[in-house]
Amino acid sequence: MNPVLKFALELGPLLVFFFANAKAGIFWATAAFMVALLISLALMYGLVRRVPTLPLVTGIFVLVFGGLTLILQDELFIKLKPTIVNALFGLILLGGLAAGKSFLKSLLGEAFKMTDEGWRKLTWRWALFFFFLALANEVVWRNYTTDQWVAFKVFGIMPLTILFSLIQVPTMFRHRLEEDRA
Repeated sequence: MNPVLKFALELGPLLVFFFANAKAGIFWATAAFMVALLISLALMYGLVRRVPTLPLVTGIFVLVFGGLTLILQDELFIKLKPTIVNALFGLILLGGLAAGKSFLKSLLGEAFKMTDEGWRKLTWRWALFFFFLALANEVVWRNYTTDQWVAFKVFGIMPLTILFSLIQVPTMFRHRLEEDRA
């Protein structure tokens, strides 16, 4: 899938969430987020006949925690979702390393050819980054207003993730396999 289109399909539901929250509040924003996410996942599937793992897992969590938020009329659930998802991703990555496997390599190995040491380093870094995001979410939702938390979720987490990804590029180049260098 075209990287720009993929980015738009991942960012679109977050922007819907942000603008719906600004206009109608967290509960309407949560409902709009869930609908936009389902549309985004359907478009991904329609374009490539599969839904990438991370958006699918995130989508399931959004539907579960968003559903709980709406049914119980308690915004706590949608605020906890990023903490739980990011901590879970971090734990899965570290668990894979403990078992001698890099789940990042399983997910991205077709696109990036790197040494096992490179995959290990990248997996460690992403696991720690996911834990950082979980902690940052906890700090923000517990200490700031819901509107500020929504803004952080949309305009803080995404830029941090992009920046973190870019910082990993030199490591990926250093550890790429010889046949991929040509």
